[in-house]
Amino acid sequence: MLSQTVEYALRAVVHLASVAPEARTTEQIATATLVPRAYLSKVLQSLAKGGVVLSTRGLGGGMSLVKKPEELTILEVVNAVEPIQRIHTCPLGLTAHGVHLCPLHRRVDNALATMEEAFGQSTLAEILAEPTKSIPLCPFPNEKMKTKKAKA
Repeated sequence: MLSQTVEYALRAVVHLASVAPEARTTEQIATATLVPRAYLSKVLQSLAKGGVVLSTRGLGGGMSLVKKPEELTILEVVNAVEPIQRIHTCPLGLTAHGVHLCPLHRRVDNALATMEEAFGQSTLAEILAEPTKSIPLCPFPNEKMKTKKAKA
């Protein structure tokens, strides 16, 4: 249900949250998140327009979060790049349905509402603090390669 763009946006902000309040260049974020640099640049532009990240020019510049990780929700990130499209009227344009959704579209909208609520209640800080054996992002792709080569 989530697009590649949303996935990349979430990877980028989770990475930025993990280094907050420091800024990172697009290249650094791309390397850490395994997102193609050109695609990431577009995603970061959307995040900046959406008020999620701040772009700073010059020495020591780069991208950083506008809010603290404790204050930034997954929903804000998602809505900055591709807002969740709730169903308010019949998507088929059937005048007999109007705002009275059929059982199918009502269930789809209920699922979207549940996702919206869950994302609105989850902050980036919670994601980073959650105990797990799987960290959200690998430190660097090269670390995986070193580990594989060492085992070989």
